[in-house]
Amino acid sequence: MHDAVAASEKDALAQKMQRVRGTARIRFANSSNKTRLADLYQSGSAKVRLPRVHGQPQTAVLINTAGGLTGGDELHYDVTAEENTHVLVTSQTAERAYRSSFGAAKVAGRFAINSGATLEWLPQETILFDASRLERTISADLASDARLLMLETLVLGRKAMGEKVQSLTFRDSWRIRRDGKLVFADDIRLDGDPDRFLKGPATADGCLAVATLVDCAVDAEDRLSLARTVLDDLPTGETHAATSAWNGLLTARFVSRDGRTLRDSLMKFLTSYRALDLPRVWYC
Repeated sequence: MHDAVAASEKDALAQKMQRVRGTARIRFANSSNKTRLADLYQSGSAKVRLPRVHGQPQTAVLINTAGGLTGGDELHYDVTAEENTHVLVTSQTAERAYRSSFGAAKVAGRFAINSGATLEWLPQETILFDASRLERTISADLASDARLLMLETLVLGRKAMGEKVQSLTFRDSWRIRRDGKLVFADDIRLDGDPDRFLKGPATADGCLAVATLVDCAVDAEDRLSLARTVLDDLPTGETHAATSAWNGLLTARFVSRDGRTLRDSLMKFLTSYRALDLPRVWYC
């Protein structure tokens, strides 16, 4: 009985607390052989900025004006790349998932990449703080000749700040479809003490910063040699990574002891692999 009353009081308190709600929808189209913004909707804490770029794909920068996420918060991102466009979407800074007193924060991304289009989804890292709870879903639908280059980075606490993550809950689900057919599915479940479930050599060998890259492209297998060459050029011992390719997909996993080291490695890899500089916000 006591537990039921406590739960009821907790739910009542949760309803009174202000929660983050944010939605951003962006659509780009080809006009006179240039990628241009065709539609933009933003609400709540989800904002979009379109910096002027030179020699770069049309770039959209996502901003969460709430400064982070906690239980009950929700962010939704919807990006469409129309035919023969090249779009890069990144974030102004790292996303942060803070301690949650109830429920989980939820982030959802939905991408549509039409014929001949390329979408690069390259946000900066997500930092999980102690006792955080985050659920993220990503779904993408590609035309037969479209390309999606996607990176997500996860950092468990900030080592430079002496932060220790003793418990967290993280759910991550990716689904990529080409012409309606599922071509890539990836699920991650982290629950409890990271020292327990990340210490094994088959998981992260004690590393607290991890990243996953997926290059979904018709010629992805032809890029494997380049990807491995770039990985071989990374500083020895700082970041461990491996890559493979099959059926129009190239994937790479990265693990490192801390977020700064992993970030440096990712910047070197992405710059060489893409043969393009990263957006300015990555260098701030």
